Amino acid sequence: MAKAFALVFLGLILLSGCAETVAPHQTQALPTPTQTPVSFNDDVRPILETKCLACHSCFDAPCQLKMEYADGLIRGAHPQGVYNGTRLNKQATTRLGIDADTEQQWRDLGFYSVLARGDQTHSLFENMIRLGKRHAFAPNSKLPEDIELGLSRSNQCVSNDNFADYADDHPYEGMPLAVAGLSDDEYATLTGWLSQGGAISPLILETSAQEQSHIDRWEGWLNGESERQQLVSRWLYEHLYLAHLYFEDAGADTRFFELVRSHTPPGQPIDIIATRRPNDAPNGPLYYRLRPVAGSIVHKRHITFAFGAEAFERTRSLFEATDWQVERLPDYSRANRANPFATFAAIPARARYQFMLDNAEYFTRTFIRGPVCRGQIATDVIRDHFWTVFHDPDDDLFITDPDYRDSVTPLLALPGQDDDLLDLGENWSLYRNKRNRYTELRNQAYRNSYPDGAALDHIWDGDGNNTNALLTIFRHHDNASVQRGLIGQVPLTSWWMDYPLFERTYYELVVNFDVFGTVAHQAQTRLYFDLIRNGGEQNYLRLIPPGERNRVLQRWYQGAGDLKLSFSYAEMENTAPSQVPFATSAYNEELGARLLLNFRQLNAERDDPINRCGGKECGRKNEAPWIQQADRQLSTLAATRAEFLPAIRYLPNVTFVRVWTEQGERTVYTLIRDRAHENVAFLFNEDLRYQPEDDQLTIYPGIIGSYPNFMFDVPASQLKLFTERLAALTTDQQDKFDRVVSLWGVRRTHPRFWETLHDITQWQREHQPLQAGIFDINRYKNL
Repeated sequence: MAKAFALVFLGLILLSGCAETVAPHQTQALPTPTQTPVSFNDDVRPILETKCLACHSCFDAPCQLKMEYADGLIRGAHPQGVYNGTRLNKQATTRLGIDADTEQQWRDLGFYSVLARGDQTHSLFENMIRLGKRHAFAPNSKLPEDIELGLSRSNQCVSNDNFADYADDHPYEGMPLAVAGLSDDEYATLTGWLSQGGAISPLILETSAQEQSHIDRWEGWLNGESERQQLVSRWLYEHLYLAHLYFEDAGADTRFFELVRSHTPPGQPIDIIATRRPNDAPNGPLYYRLRPVAGSIVHKRHITFAFGAEAFERTRSLFEATDWQVERLPDYSRANRANPFATFAAIPARARYQFMLDNAEYFTRTFIRGPVCRGQIATDVIRDHFWTVFHDPDDDLFITDPDYRDSVTPLLALPGQDDDLLDLGENWSLYRNKRNRYTELRNQAYRNSYPDGAALDHIWDGDGNNTNALLTIFRHHDNASVQRGLIGQVPLTSWWMDYPLFERTYYELVVNFDVFGTVAHQAQTRLYFDLIRNGGEQNYLRLIPPGERNRVLQRWYQGAGDLKLSFSYAEMENTAPSQVPFATSAYNEELGARLLLNFRQLNAERDDPINRCGGKECGRKNEAPWIQQADRQLSTLAATRAEFLPAIRYLPNVTFVRVWTEQGERTVYTLIRDRAHENVAFLFNEDLRYQPEDDQLTIYPGIIGSYPNFMFDVPASQLKLFTERLAALTTDQQDKFDRVVSLWGVRRTHPRFWETLHDITQWQREHQPLQAGIFDINRYKNL
C-alpha cells in the first residue's frame, strides 16, 4: 500500500507541469463493444452511478435527463429545463415517478428518446459517449476557455437527428462533459449493452418483514378515519414528503423510504396522487403510503429523517397528548394553502412546533438545500455563514398565549399563490405590510409579557440532549448547506427563530414553492425570504442591550441595505431591556461567545479546534496523531481575513481536501469560503455589495456541501508545504497558485479525478453513512 501511494504522488508530480490550458489530444480509436452479455443492473447501472449521476440527477439534470432512476433513461431528454427564472407562464410538471407512467406518456409531454436509433446508426446516448471517448484532454490540464461550465451553461438539448451539427460545433463536449471520461472497459460495456438492444430491467425492491412491520404500523395510524387523525396526517405529510425516511440505522446499508399520497389504500399497489404542490386537493380518495426510494442516492437530494419505532411513539405522544378536537376539516383552497397557521389551527401549536424542533436540522435542510435554493438569486438574501437557534416553546407566545395566537394568525399568510407578473407589486406590498404589522404586534406582546426582556434561557436547549438545537448555515454562492453545531468563528449575523418564523420559512420555501412556476411566483417567494431573514436577525438582536440594536443592525445592512431598513422592514425593537449581561461593547461577538459557553455541552461542534483554537492546542485530541497534525497545519489558514490571507481569493466556495498517509489511511476536510457583503438585502447586483477583503475560510473536518467546486489530494507528509504555499500567495500571483493546483489539485481532466471523488464519497459512507450520497460536479471549477 505504501508503494502504491508513493506512485500516486509521483504521478502527481509528473503531471504538475500541466498548469496552462492544453489543447485536447487528437482523435483516438474507440474500444470495441463487448460481446459478453451485459446486464443493466449488474453492469450498466454501476457505470451510470460512477460517471453520469454526478451531473444527471434531480431537477437540475441537463435537459431533464435524470439517471438516478432507470425510468429516467427510458423517459429521455426534454428541450426545456426545469429551472427558469424568466418564464411568464407555469410549466407543466415533469416529475419522474409522479407525472407519467409510460414511455408514450412522456413522449406526449415533449420528451424524446436518448436510446432509440431511429434512422441513425447510433442512439443519442451512444453518440454522446462516442464523442467524449474520441476526444480526450491532456492529463490534469485546464480546459479550453470556450467550454462553458456551471449554472451559466446553456444546455444543448439536441435530438439524435441534430447530433452531427452538435458534434461539429462542440467536438470536445461529449459525455461525460469536460471531465476525465469513461475507461476503455466502461465504454466497451455501455456500447456492448446498446448493441445488444439496450434493455433496461426494472430494479425490484422488496421489503423485509421487519420493514413491512414498520410500514404497516405507520400506514395504519396515518390513515385513521377520525377527523383529528386526518388533520394530523395531512400536516405530517406536508412536512415529510421530501424526506428520505429510515426505520433502522444500518450504516451504509440503511434503506430509505418516502411518504406519498395515493388513491389506493394500504395493501393495494400505490396509485400516486400527482398534484403540483403537496397541499393541493387530492381530487379523489386519499391514503398515505410508504414506498422504498427506488433510485440511486444523490447527496443534494438526500435529506434523511428517522422514522422507526421511537419516532412513531414520539409522534403519537406529541399529537395525542391532549384532548383537542376538530370542528371542521379545512379544505385545500388557496387561502388554506397560503396560511398553514389557520389551516392547522386545531392541532396544538406546541405539538407542531416541538415536532419541528426535534428535527430542526432536517427542516432547515429542506429549505436551505431543497429545490428553492438553486442558483445565486435564490441564495443572494442569506449570509455566507451564520448560526441559527430556536425559541424555547415555553417562552414562545404563539405557543403559550392563545389570545395572541388568534390575533396574529391572519397576518401570517404567505405570498406566492399568484402567477401573474402584473400583480407582483401589489401582492408583494400586501404581504410585506401584513408581515410588518405582525412584527409590530409581536414586539408589543413580548414587551408586555417579558418586561425584563429576552434572555439566553429563552433559547431552546434541546431539552438537554437534542443537538438539533444549534445549527450552522453556509451559503456557497449558488447553493447552501446546514450542519449541526455552532461551527467556525462567531459569525457577523445569527438567526433566532420562533415557531411562526420556522413554519413560515418551511411553507414559503418548500411546500408552497413551485419549481415549475412563473417568474412572479419565484420573485414573491424569494422576496419574502428576505423578510424571513430579517425577522430572524431582529429577533436575535433582542438579546443585545436596548439602544445598541440599531447600531449592530446597521453594520449588517451597510450601503443600500440602509434603504431596506427604512422602507421594507418593520422597525427594530430597540427599547425593551435584555437580560443578557455584557462586559464589552462588542455586543455581537460577545453574544456569540456566550452562546458557545452556555450551550457548550449541547453543541455538536463544542470545541472546533481548527477554527477557534487561536493558534494554541489546535487539533482534535480524540484523533490519531497524524490527523491532529493535519488539523494543526490546516488551522493556520482558518479564521483569517483575505486581506491578510490573499490565497482565499483564488479558492472557490467549496473545496474538498483529501489527506492521506503512505500506510493507506486518509481523512477529508472541507474548505469553505465565506464571502463577505455589505448587506444581503437584495436579489441582484451581488458584485456591487461584495467585500472580498473580508472573506474568510472555515475549515470543517468532514464533508459540507453537495457541490464540490474543486478537490486537492495531499499526502500528509506534504500538507505543511501545501499550507505554506497557500499562505505565501499574494494578490498578483495567479501563476504560483496554478503551480499549487498542478501539484496537489485534481482538475476535471486529472486521470484520478473519479477515483478521488468516489473515495471521498466512500469516506463519507464510512464516517457519515446516513448522509452519504453521490456528489454533483456541475459546478466544479476549471482552476
